[in-house]
Amino acid sequence: METPALAQSTSDRYPQVASPLHTILMLAAFTAWTFGAKILADHMRAAVHPNRVRVYLVTIFVEWFFFVLVVVGVRRHGASVLLVLGDHWRSARQVLRDIGIAAGFWVVALGLLWVFGRLLRVGAQGSNIQFILPHGPAELALWIALSVTAGICEETIFRGYLQRQFMALTKNAPAGIVISAAGFGAAHAYQGFRMAVLISLFGAMFGILAYWRGTVRPGMIVHAWQDSLGGLVGSLMRH
Repeated sequence: METPALAQSTSDRYPQVASPLHTILMLAAFTAWTFGAKILADHMRAAVHPNRVRVYLVTIFVEWFFFVLVVVGVRRHGASVLLVLGDHWRSARQVLRDIGIAAGFWVVALGLLWVFGRLLRVGAQGSNIQFILPHGPAELALWIALSVTAGICEETIFRGYLQRQFMALTKNAPAGIVISAAGFGAAHAYQGFRMAVLISLFGAMFGILAYWRGTVRPGMIVHAWQDSLGGLVGSLMRH
């Protein structure tokens, strides 16, 4: 039987950053957007000339909308947004340290993703995202803006907010990381089942990084860089 002191200690270790109702509403809204994104992706695949610019702009708007919802929910709960994001950078040294951590994490993560990708045989499904990759300089510029948005917003939503909430609700860090990572993969279901599983594994790596560092900032850097590079390489390979 858990003693009051132990219960208090566990609660302090994994504090809620928003109310459970807010989390339920966030999950419901994100689920609706996931289904909408799947339908939109299917239409784009079928189109001869898909309107990528419109999709990029809509996605940027939606991701920042969810970011604002997270901030509002955290503040209404009386918690600090720093619980979600981590402490502010206070010096150039701290910025460079997080960039270095992000670079090391990216190299290790790429190696692990290559292994997992081989095991999952996702090579054939990689073509599932060709329809959304940028064509030309204007689309590439928007893609980079979208990638930076994804880095900031998705790391805040999944690692900063949902992961902490699931840790608080389960009183267990690994459970919080796994559940949040599964949601991250599900949000990318439009890329196919195996890719969604691979992205879940990537999300778990981001979750471990955020938990270890106590901040989502290195993850933001990696996420934005990885997505930007993916669009750039995909665009160059097509030519």
